[in-house]
Amino acid sequence: MSIRLRGPLARILCFAAIASLTALPLHASGTMPGVKELAARVDQHYNRLHSLEVAFVQSYTGMGLHKREAGALLLKKPGRMRWTYTQPDGKLYVLDGKFGYFYTPGQTEAQKVPAKKLDDLQSPLRYLLGHTELMREMPNLHIAGEENGVYTLQGVPRGMQKSIAGVTLKVTADGYIHQIRVAQTDGIVNELDFSGETDNVPAPSSAFVFHPPAGVYVVNSLTPME
Repeated sequence: MSIRLRGPLARILCFAAIASLTALPLHASGTMPGVKELAARVDQHYNRLHSLEVAFVQSYTGMGLHKREAGALLLKKPGRMRWTYTQPDGKLYVLDGKFGYFYTPGQTEAQKVPAKKLDDLQSPLRYLLGHTELMREMPNLHIAGEENGVYTLQGVPRGMQKSIAGVTLKVTADGYIHQIRVAQTDGIVNELDFSGETDNVPAPSSAFVFHPPAGVYVVNSLTPME
C-alpha cells in the first residue's frame, strides 16, 4: 500500500470516510459540543462496525518525494484490510491479520511482512482496525477549526512525541472520518482522504488472502519498501 510504514506508530485508527456535513447540534445552553463529545461520536461510529468499504486518495510527501495514489479499501475487523489501487493500477496491499503482503505491478517479488511490524501510526489505520478511544490515544486532542460542518481534530499520540509531530482528523458531526493526516518529526507527511463509505459490507475471508500473480515470488521482509 502506499502508506509508508517506516516510523513508530502504534496501532492506528478505526476508520472511515465522508458522510453528512450537518453541523453539530447545539446544547440547551446554546453552546457547541466540546472535543470530548465529538471524539466520542467518532469512537461510537467505528466501534460498532465489523466491516466497511471506502474510496481513498493518498498523498505522501517527504524525503524528496511526492506521491498521489488512489483506490478502494475493504476493511474487516479484527485486523484485515485489502487496498486495491487504481492509481497505479494493479498495486495491491493485503493484510490477513497476521501478515501484510505488498505488491507493485512490474515487480517479480511481493513482500511479506509480519503484522506486528506494521503496528505503526504512519499507516493511519489504527483508528479503523481496533477499538477506538481517541481521547485516550491522544490526550491532548483539541478542535482546531470547523468549516461547513467538518471539524478538525488535532493531537499527538501518547508516547510518540519523538516521531510524530501531529495527527489531524477531519470529521463530521455524526462521527465519520473524512481525512487522516500524519506529520512526522522528520518532515514526512502522509494524508488519506476517504469518500463514499459503506458500512458493514460483505467481507468474506477469501478477500484477504494474497494470491501472487504468475511469476511473482513472495519474499519475507522486516519492513515494506517502495
